[in-house]
Amino acid sequence: MAGNATEQTEFARLVMLACHDLRTPLATVLGFTQTLERMDQLEEPASRYVEMIGAASGQLGDLVDELSLGARIEAGRYDPHREELDTLELVGAAAAQLGEDRVQAGGEGAQVEVDAQATKRAVAALTRCALRHGGLEQVRLTARGAELELEPVTAAAAPVLLGEDLRDLGAAIAVRQLRAQGNSLSLDGETLRIRFA
Repeated sequence: MAGNATEQTEFARLVMLACHDLRTPLATVLGFTQTLERMDQLEEPASRYVEMIGAASGQLGDLVDELSLGARIEAGRYDPHREELDTLELVGAAAAQLGEDRVQAGGEGAQVEVDAQATKRAVAALTRCALRHGGLEQVRLTARGAELELEPVTAAAAPVLLGEDLRDLGAAIAVRQLRAQGNSLSLDGETLRIRFA
């Protein structure tokens, strides 16, 4: 059993190293894409293709960041940079990122101490997962003091959302990151509750 834990830690370190090494070529692609976007010499469809490459590079960068965070958590190297943040800001950020037509955000917030950027990404990832894997057009994300409620969560989405069925990287990392900070997630019927410590 101890060998298995050592192998898992070594694998997590390999993933962290791979993420680190991926950032350099990714930054090069993104940098040259941005340079090309600023040039007025590109015609259609080339300018549209450059824009698509830039967007895809940004998405790859986000995936590398999430994978790196997951590896740090698994290796026991996650050291959250905590700061005070209002839970209402968390629901508002998720709605802004995913679209206010898809996420009804509201409630009454409270100050919590969390890794702000990672927690904003986690809440947005869980919300996206509920939409995508639930086959839903819209969800509600409500701040209730130091707790968030996400609903509805369908039976099909629930195991993915809780990180039990690994079909969504964002949700899997979000669950691990939130729990690593001492927060809890639980499903109550069709409502996911995130309680901040």
